[in-house]
This record gives sequence, structure tokens and C-alpha cells, in this order.
Amino acid sequence: MLFKLACAITTRCLFLLVALVGICRVRWVKGDNWCWLLTVLFLPLLIEMIVTLKTRQGRDYKWFSPAILLFLISIIPSMWILELHHQQTKSSDLQCKKLDSWENVRSVTFLNGTVGNLTLKSFDGLFSTLCPNDWILALHQVILILLILGKWLLPIGGGITRDELSQLLLIFVGTAADILEFTSETLSDVKGNNPQLVFIILAVWTWSMLQFPLHLAVVTSRPNTTSEVGEAPDCSGGHGNTLFVRHSTDIWNVTESLLIQDGPFLVVRVTVLMYFDIFHQMLVFFTIKNLLVVVLSLYRFVVICRDYRPPSSSIP
Repeated sequence: MLFKLACAITTRCLFLLVALVGICRVRWVKGDNWCWLLTVLFLPLLIEMIVTLKTRQGRDYKWFSPAILLFLISIIPSMWILELHHQQTKSSDLQCKKLDSWENVRSVTFLNGTVGNLTLKSFDGLFSTLCPNDWILALHQVILILLILGKWLLPIGGGITRDELSQLLLIFVGTAADILEFTSETLSDVKGNNPQLVFIILAVWTWSMLQFPLHLAVVTSRPNTTSEVGEAPDCSGGHGNTLFVRHSTDIWNVTESLLIQDGPFLVVRVTVLMYFDIFHQMLVFFTIKNLLVVVLSLYRFVVICRDYRPPSSSIP
């Protein structure tokens, strides 16, 4: 019990720490003290932590993770501000150090110097020497890694097996890689001052991140004698052979792919190719990749529907 409570508290503290680093970066690039108002977004996560520890001993819910959702709410506004500010000022960025060699990594991190003669670099020096684009990319990477590790560390909710959790974590890894590739590749295609395209990309990125709090693509609809708050009860009316009940995992996988990830990614990339007239090999490749996933997802859904045979009603 103490271990579960420690994991629940540690995970939420890591969420708050990363969100605070994002706000510190916003304060540094904007230079305005009003940026500290973003810390108000920490309150829902703190309240959720207190309530969850008191009522559920830190355990997560079966179908939904409030802690992950509230972490996203606390960090996404900072990422929007950083991305928009970078797109407006990237042409005037001063000489900075990119994380493309071990020498540059050592020069911009806290530990600076030779072994046995290490000195701490100040936060101001860390913020100023590292390229803004690398700062933003690092935050994207840390957020996605923390979402995976956070879900792993959070105590398992009622109704979730370890097998389902392992499947969910593997799905999160693939999802995180696709989202990071989408944001880094597509935002790098923005030429000049084009806020309209940046808004579209960030909106789709925000929408795609909402699949992390959901567990619907893995957790099956097993009938339960009792249901708790945040858990979806069995709505089959006692008939466990309906199409949705028998293939709920596949249907949710198809739905997430079409509506939350590959479908929106495909729309954005086609828009970048056709409307904004941006063309290069990698953009075409990832567009085709998203198109294939969408087509295969639709094909999977059609196969499920065609192969389904409703149970014959028994005559008393």
C-alpha cells in the first residue's frame, strides 16, 4: 500500500515539475511576470492528487486517467506559447548551441567541466545557450516519455490486468513516436511567418495528445458486478455477443486511428502539400504512411462487420 501511494505521489510530482520547467521557459522567452499565472493550472492536478489518495489510495481509473489529462492541461498552454513565439522570432535567433555533439551537450548542461572539477551552470545560462528549437523539442520528448513512464508508475486501476497495462504501454510508445515525428517534421516545414499553419499543426497535436488519458483501445468490456466512478459499465443489457462488446478493442483502435491520430495527421499533411505548396520526400512518405493506416483501419472495420454473426435468438 505504501509503495502504491509513493508511486502515485511521485508520478504527480514529476508531472508538476515538468510543467513548472515549461512555465520557467515561457517566463524566460517572454520576459513577463504574467507567465507565472500559468501555475494556476497546477491546482486541478493538486486537487485530483489529494482526492485520489484519500478515496482510492492512489489507484487510477479503469477507462480514464484524470492525472494524465490534468498534466496535459497544465503543460499544453506553455507549449503553445513557446511554439508560437519561436515561429515569430526564429529568423532573429542569435547564435546558439545545438545538441548535435557531446561537446555541445556538456557545455549547455548543469554539469560543466572535467571530472573532479565540475561546476554548476546557472538556469539563465542554460536557457540562453541552448537553441530555442532544441529547447522545445526537448520538452516535447520529455512530455511524451513522462506520459509513458507516468502511466506505468501510476497504481493500476480496478478492472485493468497487467497484460492490458503492458499492451497499453506498448501502444503509448508507438503513439508517442508518431506524434513526435508529426510535430517536429511538420513544424520544420513552416516557412516564414505563417501563423495559420502553425495554429493548425498545434491544434491537431493537442487533439492527438488526448488519447493518452484514455484506455479504451486496450481495456475490454468485461461484465462487472459493480462499477465505480470513472468506469464504463457493461451496457450490453446482459447480451455479451453484440458487435461492440465482442470487438470493442478493435473498434476503439480503429476509432482512435481515424479520428484522433492518423486521420487528422493525413488531413494536415495533405493541406501542407496542396494548399501551402510545401513539398519534400519525407513529407510525401509520411502522407502515404498515414493514408495507408487510414485505409487499413477502414478495411479492418469492414472485415469485423462482415465476419460478425449475431447470436440466433432462442425460442422458449
